[in-house]
Amino acid sequence: MQATPTLQRVPDSDKVTVNVGLVDLAQVDLLVNEGFYSNRTDFVRTAIRNQLVAHADALRQIVVRKRYVLGQHRYTRRELEEVLAGGQRLEIHVLGLAVIEDEVTPELAGAAIASVQVLGAFIASPAVRQALADRIHM
Repeated sequence: MQATPTLQRVPDSDKVTVNVGLVDLAQVDLLVNEGFYSNRTDFVRTAIRNQLVAHADALRQIVVRKRYVLGQHRYTRRELEEVLAGGQRLEIHVLGLAVIEDEVTPELAGAAIASVQVLGAFIASPAVRQALADRIHM
């Protein structure tokens, strides 16, 4: 009986540090105190979502034009072997999260992947990252 590989636990968020002017921050705190938002983080997340909605059409056009995979994509040994067998090399363009599974060797990654461009998070073993170092564009 063959063991099933364990999937890595991937965070669904990342921390961002923002410097905010004291007057702006005081106004945010006032809105929090008055119950408009539960805390500063709630305010910031709401503001970010509102801006993403305001620019949704532009974002969709850019994703299509630059051929990004939106969301999460996991690259497996089998997928990379199929790319090589087809005589091709993979150009990874992900907006979100790209994971190269631990089963992928540095040699396979180096042979099958032409470039990596990820806006968001890129997870790969240190050895695979080293093999792709000259092709990773973040």
